[in-house]
Amino acid sequence: MIRIAKRTTTTMMGLGIGLALLAGAAAAELKVGDKAPDFTMQGSDGKTYTLDQFKGKSGVVIAWFPKAMTKGCTIECKSLRAHSKELKGLNVAYFTASVDKPEDNKKFAEQLDADYPILSDPDKMAAQAYGVMSPRGFANRWTFYIDKDGVIKEIDKKVNVQTAAEDLAAKVKELGLEGK
Repeated sequence: MIRIAKRTTTTMMGLGIGLALLAGAAAAELKVGDKAPDFTMQGSDGKTYTLDQFKGKSGVVIAWFPKAMTKGCTIECKSLRAHSKELKGLNVAYFTASVDKPEDNKKFAEQLDADYPILSDPDKMAAQAYGVMSPRGFANRWTFYIDKDGVIKEIDKKVNVQTAAEDLAAKVKELGLEGK
């Protein structure tokens, strides 16, 4: 009987800690007006990118996607590639990002002939900081629009993969994130 009571107490404590962590995670959800968490992620171009390197210089758009080389993610990333001239003309740093390994995103970028960096977050630190992790262990398909001061101006949680680039360009213009 004592063993059962100890096990029940331990289980209840574990559940309590788990619930407290979940409540803390929900309370920490990013919203418009918050400072965007800094990140350090390797790009498919071999360079390392941080949010801090763009502060005071340009807006930043991070389009998180679930998994390289899957149907929806391929469509979304191809959309950005197909509209690269318009997107580059906005003078805003834009990236797609996933929790895939750098070598997987490099291969994915090569398959797409991507002319923008696909960022890798295999340790999921940035994805967790941005609150994009799904229970399945992949990033949610959310796009963050960040101004040159590092403030989140918009979070799009309903990304249409077919029109991702056009929607991104329109939102950058609407939010006034275009650089000179």
